[in-house]
Amino acid sequence: MSDAPAEPKLLLVTGMSGAGKSTVLDALEDMGWDIVDNLPADLLQDFVHGTDQCRTVPVAIGMDVRSRGFDPAGLSGLIGSIDGVDPEILFLDCSTAELIRRFDKTRRRHPLAPDRPAEDGIARERSLLAPLKRAADGVIDTTDLSPVELLEELRRRFGTEREPVLTLASFGFGHGISRTADLVFDMRFLANPHWVEGLREQTGEDSEVRAYVAKDAAWADSMDRIEALLREWIPRYWAAGKTYLTVAFGCTGGRHRSVAAAVEMAERLRAAGFDPNLRHRDLASAPSDRIEDKGGVAP
Repeated sequence: MSDAPAEPKLLLVTGMSGAGKSTVLDALEDMGWDIVDNLPADLLQDFVHGTDQCRTVPVAIGMDVRSRGFDPAGLSGLIGSIDGVDPEILFLDCSTAELIRRFDKTRRRHPLAPDRPAEDGIARERSLLAPLKRAADGVIDTTDLSPVELLEELRRRFGTEREPVLTLASFGFGHGISRTADLVFDMRFLANPHWVEGLREQTGEDSEVRAYVAKDAAWADSMDRIEALLREWIPRYWAAGKTYLTVAFGCTGGRHRSVAAAVEMAERLRAAGFDPNLRHRDLASAPSDRIEDKGGVAP
């Protein structure tokens, strides 16, 4: 007897106003999902099933503080009570500073602070949505994601292939720690190429910079140890049910040591049979003596 077909996905897309809900819904629609935004909670059951006896197409529903009947504490139970679908909650988050910048750029008023500064509405909304974020199956922080990177993340999570997603990332502590990392390795103990004539303008993707950091006496042993740790831990994460894992390497400016470490570790893990994605958050930032002076280890 054949196995029963998998139930179609029901995805609730919610989160902070200005964090990218419309972008996410547009992307999912392009991927073949049925989409509706700001659906009143009491119409959820009818939209999911309508007159059909069984739904076969995945559906994504956008709901936030503007939606009628929006109840952050009760939405998880409501989504889970619908028969014939596989429910999931995706929460979109973003830093307060970036949300303020976005509201200022678009000149939109925050829905919870129409006559007050946006930061007042953001603070109120963050507190209101806390139980929903805790109940979410997945959280995407869009603070540092470009629209293209956000689309790539959605394709990895909700495309036809749902294999576990491994991402190796680099970042600079001088620009703030990575918000999306599950594991962080600080590479600031290595000699800093920023202070070497001819290497400052290059990055950890360039062979000269990679050769320079590889000459550091601590490099090979450190990379061997990290590789061994990841090769043991990654399968354990997958076995435990984790489907998204981000391993981040940090240095001061996010242009040299962290990039070189992420690039080499990606090569090592691919040789070991893994399929990591690479993301360099601060690679395009300009070299800065001020940042390197404040957060670096002496070369």
